[in-house]
Amino acid sequence: MTALSPGARAQAETRPDRPSVVELRLTAFAAHRRAGFPLGPLSLFAGPSGSGKSSALRAYEALARLGGGAELDEVFPDPVACVPERARPDAQRRRGFRIGCTADGPEGPVRLDVAVQAEPELRIVGERLTAGGLTLLETALRDPSRRSVQAAWHTAGSSPVTRAPLPDDRLGTPLLPLRVAGKTDGQRQVLAAAEQMVVALRSVFACDPLPRSMRAAVPLGAGRLLRGCGNLAEVLWRTRSECGRRHGLLVDAVRAGCAGPVRDLLAERQPGGVGRIGGIGGIGGIDGTVQALLDRGDGLRTPLGRLGDGELRYLALSLVLLTGPGVLEVDTAGEVPAALQTLTVLADGFDRDLDVRQREGLVRLAARMCERGHIRLVGAVSDASWAAGVGGVTVVDLEP
Repeated sequence: MTALSPGARAQAETRPDRPSVVELRLTAFAAHRRAGFPLGPLSLFAGPSGSGKSSALRAYEALARLGGGAELDEVFPDPVACVPERARPDAQRRRGFRIGCTADGPEGPVRLDVAVQAEPELRIVGERLTAGGLTLLETALRDPSRRSVQAAWHTAGSSPVTRAPLPDDRLGTPLLPLRVAGKTDGQRQVLAAAEQMVVALRSVFACDPLPRSMRAAVPLGAGRLLRGCGNLAEVLWRTRSECGRRHGLLVDAVRAGCAGPVRDLLAERQPGGVGRIGGIGGIGGIDGTVQALLDRGDGLRTPLGRLGDGELRYLALSLVLLTGPGVLEVDTAGEVPAALQTLTVLADGFDRDLDVRQREGLVRLAARMCERGHIRLVGAVSDASWAAGVGGVTVVDLEP
């Protein structure tokens, strides 16, 4: 066993146990050129309309889905919209975009950079995974007539690299555990770096609460919150009884952000109609749907449908911050213990429809939850001056 120097030992001890994305790079994507954005546990992209806030979050979500093994056409249904507006095609009429990120964790900073061809056909034409200045995986399109790229990964055995084709319609990094044997130190380094990147990317929940979809009663289902939070009542039906402490924290948050007294937040089964067929039905029966309500404490219960848009968005985002992957519709790395994963919430329009009290309360709640290390938040706001006094907030100012 090789002994670590004091400096190397100190560096290893300060590395985070939970892999997380600490930088987003948009080399050429939509309105961004040669842009690198540092990301902390709680990051807010701030800028006016057209400054590229939404496209930055879209690129992050795309990397997350690719890291989870999604195919390229699923992730980019309109790839031409991701190409920089003034990008000119080459002699073969090809145009594309480039995105990347850095994931920090037990293996130290690991970089991933991806080049995507959008025209004339969608495909990955280059990918590079690096750590400590060493290229661990590199792919390139050698023959445009074939639906594959030539890949080379670090081996450090009898041969310095191993070469093999990989598909051009998905990311190569999450495929490495299927192709790398792990027999040499170099191969094990490749596998460790790839795992760190995949774990950092996969647990992402892109959230944009839509008040109009949150007002009606909803059918009972799996109880996992969807992107638009339209099934919030169903999730409350499940979570209220699962963890009394978390529910109490949620009620406290709702009390601080909603008008009027709030004693509790609950979901109720709805009465059935007359002569209903195919269910319990009948007068006074149960129709299989639930509705969320605020218990005002004096016998009055206010359906969420009566709340304003800002109150509904505030309530939904508070619920997201106070729950976790088991409640949210996310694709976690099931083979990795939850204690080694971090959930990242992407919230475009984080402050939309919120008044001063609600947005300040929400960002303080986010800061408290992100400080614990099991959740991170990347949001987009038009102006972040109101968050200047909150500790732990990384503000990324964008110019139009």
